[in-house]
Amino acid sequence: MPFDPELGDRMRAALGAHAGISEKRMMGGLCFFLNDHMLCGARRHQDGVGRFMFRVGKAQEDAALSDPGAAPVVHGTRRLGGFVTVEAEQCDPDALQGWLSMCLVHAASLPPKPRKDP
Repeated sequence: MPFDPELGDRMRAALGAHAGISEKRMMGGLCFFLNDHMLCGARRHQDGVGRFMFRVGKAQEDAALSDPGAAPVVHGTRRLGGFVTVEAEQCDPDALQGWLSMCLVHAASLPPKPRKDP
């Protein structure tokens, strides 16, 4: 499950205009955060297929899964509610922005994370 720099670059470019974005390598790929809330991720899976993961939230999950290219995220044997995955080939720049819009709406609905003192 190697990290795929090209997928990370695509996601980074799509999020470039937003303030408060950070990134962290985790879950076998690269995850992106807005003000410490996970938004999305990118990785190449064992089957060789590059996929994006989007945290759309439980309120938007049914709408997201109505897209024929979207599937629920399953981590091990556990389904992650509020997360969907889409093959990178199905995400042209406009589609990627649409998915990110859903992620940003969800992140904006979350309370601020508590500050961590050094």
